[in-house]
Amino acid sequence: MLSKPSVSSVLIDRFNGSDPIHCQKEAHKWSKVPESVAVYHTHAVGPNQTCSAVVQEITAPISTVWSVVRRFDNPQAYKHFVKSCHVVVGDGNVGTLREVHVISGLPAGCSTERLEILDDEHHILSFSMIGGDHRLANYRSITTLHQSSAEGGNKTVVVESYAVDTPPGNTKDETMVFVDTILRCNLQSLAQLAENLHKRNNQSPP
Repeated sequence: MLSKPSVSSVLIDRFNGSDPIHCQKEAHKWSKVPESVAVYHTHAVGPNQTCSAVVQEITAPISTVWSVVRRFDNPQAYKHFVKSCHVVVGDGNVGTLREVHVISGLPAGCSTERLEILDDEHHILSFSMIGGDHRLANYRSITTLHQSSAEGGNKTVVVESYAVDTPPGNTKDETMVFVDTILRCNLQSLAQLAENLHKRNNQSPP
């Protein structure tokens, strides 16, 4: 059975269905995502699959956030559950394969992942898990960035959604709690890193 990572606070965003569906969020979160972006987070899922999404607002411009997210070779920069990452095939463009090793305590050891989409113009990245020692079969994730419509500064909204087979012995809810917890931790870490980068980039020289 998938074990839930230990975190102090988790926003769980979930949905179910067997037809192509939107990642419908809690109203106050999903309202920040324009339809032109939401369309990328529509997944066709089967009866034995689970899908969900998380949304994170970051007080930093898209260029700063994207500079971190687009580094397919360096997910450990903000994904704290990743111990190491090595590119095994490719040069960072679509089709690149990486081998990710995770920290101890998770029901997984390593994952072989393929870069499916890398769109620098529209700030979209997608990858799929194609092998490894884990239980997340047919996992595919897509991450999009867009400028926040909120007043008060240059902010970025990050949306990450996924679809995955529900592992034998687990329910859809258990799978969503597990994966959403990891994604929420990742995006909170991304927010902290990007905001610190933005502050350093804007500091006046002595």
